[in-house]
Amino acid sequence: MRIAPHILHVAQPVEGGVARVVTDLVAAQLAVGLRVSVACPRGGTLTDDLRALGCAVVRWDATRAPGHRLPGEVRQLARVVRGVRPDLVHAHSAKAGLAARLAVRGSLPTVFQPHAWSFEAADGIVARLALGWERFGARWATRVLCVSEAERHTGVRSGIDAPWRVVRNGVDTVRFRPEGERARRGAGPLVVCVGRLCRQKGQDVLLAAWPEVARQVPGARLVLVGDGPDADGLRAGAPGSVEFAGAVADTARWYRAADVVVLPSRWEGMALAPLEAMACGRPVVVTDVDGAGESLPPGRPPNCLVPPEDPGALARALTALLLDEPLRAALGARARAHVLAGHDLRHTTDAVTDVYRELLGPATTRAVETNGGRECVTT
Repeated sequence: MRIAPHILHVAQPVEGGVARVVTDLVAAQLAVGLRVSVACPRGGTLTDDLRALGCAVVRWDATRAPGHRLPGEVRQLARVVRGVRPDLVHAHSAKAGLAARLAVRGSLPTVFQPHAWSFEAADGIVARLALGWERFGARWATRVLCVSEAERHTGVRSGIDAPWRVVRNGVDTVRFRPEGERARRGAGPLVVCVGRLCRQKGQDVLLAAWPEVARQVPGARLVLVGDGPDADGLRAGAPGSVEFAGAVADTARWYRAADVVVLPSRWEGMALAPLEAMACGRPVVVTDVDGAGESLPPGRPPNCLVPPEDPGALARALTALLLDEPLRAALGARARAHVLAGHDLRHTTDAVTDVYRELLGPATTRAVETNGGRECVTT
């Protein structure tokens, strides 16, 4: 029996969209017989979700941002790589991409997936340092895997010379579907925003826009689903028509309860929340950042795409949709069909496996008979 290749995913952060992508990829890769391990820090949801799949999790003590601990984090990850002995390393997001490329330095096929560029999240010298690293570190990436053409274009425009591949994000269209249990709605039109409560996701812009929406649409309510470092600041001074639901295990219930789903991000690669909402048959309002236009149905649906950091435009778009029920219904049906056609999770995971096949050969898709087709290293 031929042993299937061993993939080591390296992940930081361990919650939110990146954790969801890693979990979905691991589940699909185990299902086709690849051997899979994941190196990540403790905390968040990732470790428990991976162990529920039967996948090995190797502890890697890494903070979310670069700092004085980076050299030790790189050395620890290098030890992990030597112990796991993978055939390919797949690093997710800026911090893991930084540490993994320094630890491996081209000695193994290395896939780096930015999940939005780190230099877009910073200003001044920090942004310049982050961009300088991405330009330099590209030499140690066998593939840079972008989740949208816009993310790739941002990299090219910023002077990053890399072997690019674009695989657009996908979502589970069975889990995220129009039918199913709904969250408690209460009375009045409901707008839902699902995302980590942080500057990137732009909930502060949404709260600045909300008073005008509430004035124009009597009884309108806003629910922020998620937690994060900005939670306390966002709660302070939020009006009574705004509810903070915190982190929830089943976001699909909130999507299905919503009349409109909004994500006012300042930067993205391609956000998962709008795709999940559209899979649930809901109209979305998103800001025109990387991946947003590509995630929407063709033809730029009305009132669905607004400039970032523009509370007035955001308020006008939300108000227009809340006051037009037939338009919401039409957009919701169109959104579901669009996700089924272009953003089904199975297409995404198959495309990533195709990238591995290019780097490792056709054995990447040959099922392993041991353990019922699921072989995973224990550490």
